[in-house]
Amino acid sequence: MTTAPHILDDSFVLVPGNPPPDGAEIVWFKGSGGRNLRACIAPALSASNPRGTVIVCPGRTEFIEKYFEVGRELQEMGFAVVILDWPGQGLSERLLDDTKKGHIDRFETFMGALANGLESLQERLPRPHVSLAHSMGGAIALATISQGLVKVDAAAFCAPMWGLKSRFLGMRYLVWAMRATGRAGDYAIQPGPPETFETNIVTHDKKHWEMQRALIEARPDLELGPVTWGWLGASLNILDTFTKPKTLQQVTIPVFVASAEEEQLVDNASHEKICAKLPDCEHVVVEGAMHEILMETEDRRQEFWEGFHRLLKRADI
Repeated sequence: MTTAPHILDDSFVLVPGNPPPDGAEIVWFKGSGGRNLRACIAPALSASNPRGTVIVCPGRTEFIEKYFEVGRELQEMGFAVVILDWPGQGLSERLLDDTKKGHIDRFETFMGALANGLESLQERLPRPHVSLAHSMGGAIALATISQGLVKVDAAAFCAPMWGLKSRFLGMRYLVWAMRATGRAGDYAIQPGPPETFETNIVTHDKKHWEMQRALIEARPDLELGPVTWGWLGASLNILDTFTKPKTLQQVTIPVFVASAEEEQLVDNASHEKICAKLPDCEHVVVEGAMHEILMETEDRRQEFWEGFHRLLKRADI
């Protein structure tokens, strides 16, 4: 089967009420295997006196345009902003012929994308650097920082995927069996009926939920379905590294972690365990929030931003 060539499109997906950050542009760079990967870079509003750069690491299924609001808010704080489309999602090159499958071969592919993207843009990214990572992006960011593949001066984590809520006894063996028999690219969970606002488990805020749907309707290529056995195996492998004492010893920077009280996707207990091992870490639980804290109601979003400002103060940024 011949896969169609990946199209490098320099335009944003635009819908009413979701303008891009000021001066934002799309840049393309190469990931592992020569894949074409997409990023957004937006300068600080004060080009002569930037506060630094915030590196936004989205979660699974997410994409650049979903974080336009976050990017604009970071610019208002004085920062330049970088937002990534991970390999296999957004409008970056997908990994399988069935582009709806949420697949990855190993997390090093994600980590390499983050390192390569920052290296290719380094002359345009003023220091200091702050990582802001959500969900799966939190696993990628923590692994990349702890292994010294990127250097940041502070790190904020929003409902990070440091453990899986649905992990069950025997999961690792089942994943191994599926991968060993050549089924890594098969769905681990079959696609279900279309999500409605009433059935969603990530936000109480209908405006944010509808914005994501509007973006996908405007550009169906943005959509991503359930995970594959390959993704699940890669996730278990990277999450296991966080339980090893040496992994977190390198993370000496100031860290802020926000957990969602009404979490249904990631394991909040993993946040407590990892935060306890980090030497300079503040951990809060956002009351009444579902998984996507930055896409929640304004009061819950504000609680995250207040913690983010405390992080910047601790890091003297």
